[in-house]
Amino acid sequence: MSARRTPSYAVILRTILAAVLPAASLVAGTAAAAGQAAVSWKTVQAGVEFASITAQPGLAAGSSPLYVVRVDPGRATIGAGLASQGQHAPQTAGAWCRTSRFAVATNLGMFDADQRSHTGYLREERHVNSRRWNDYRSVLAVRPKASSLAQALWLDLDPAKPPPVLDSYDIVVQNLRLIAGNRKNVWSQSTRRWSEAALAIDSRGRLLFLFSRAPYSMRDFNDLLLKLPLDVQRAMHLEGGPEASLSVHVPGLDLDLCGSYETGFLPSDSNDHQWPIPNVLGVLRQDAKPSSSPP
Repeated sequence: MSARRTPSYAVILRTILAAVLPAASLVAGTAAAAGQAAVSWKTVQAGVEFASITAQPGLAAGSSPLYVVRVDPGRATIGAGLASQGQHAPQTAGAWCRTSRFAVATNLGMFDADQRSHTGYLREERHVNSRRWNDYRSVLAVRPKASSLAQALWLDLDPAKPPPVLDSYDIVVQNLRLIAGNRKNVWSQSTRRWSEAALAIDSRGRLLFLFSRAPYSMRDFNDLLLKLPLDVQRAMHLEGGPEASLSVHVPGLDLDLCGSYETGFLPSDSNDHQWPIPNVLGVLRQDAKPSSSPP
């Protein structure tokens, strides 16, 4: 779903934004049955839990589960891997885990045709991958520089100007909004579906790394999240289709998950491998320490 797939991406994005932003107050009940799904959490390292949820049929093709990694940013260290920072080639989420000592890695968001630049604003410490603030409405900031600040700050940027408090965080990323504050599903219904990698936050400030290989429309995907007992408060889109990825590599659990289906690009379940991606959001392994960014 990234910009490098088609030269008309900007037109498509404007069309999507025009369709979804006016629908901020709409919440459908089509995923009501999914709210009964049980969630059994497994602790995989301090501050990191894993669950595989079997959603009820009827909302997506196939029967693949929804995978969730729940991260307490006060107990686990959030990191980012940016190809632009080290001037190296994009790599799969699984490779990012190996090279950056991540226990967990997923897409950090969509990227442009140069296969480096994030499509919204993105900064890690002093390294700015993309300076562009656009019409995306979700912003996440993690790794605060002061103990008095929230470990994870999630903002709805309806007033387009970003607040100065973001300067007090090491990692700031802007992405396309899925669920706004007060648990509002901001997407209208569409026939377009794709495998999805997303990020959410719950009422306790824990981050939820979300992955579904089964394709959903984003309205149905949001409804599913809101009905499940995940306490989702806000959510953002990270990537769709075959580039959607989630890797988990901890003792006793090794997963390299890849998406496939995307309307208008790869309308099948045929993809069987992770695609290289330039930017990832990760959770450092317990034995790893965050490295300092270059000037």
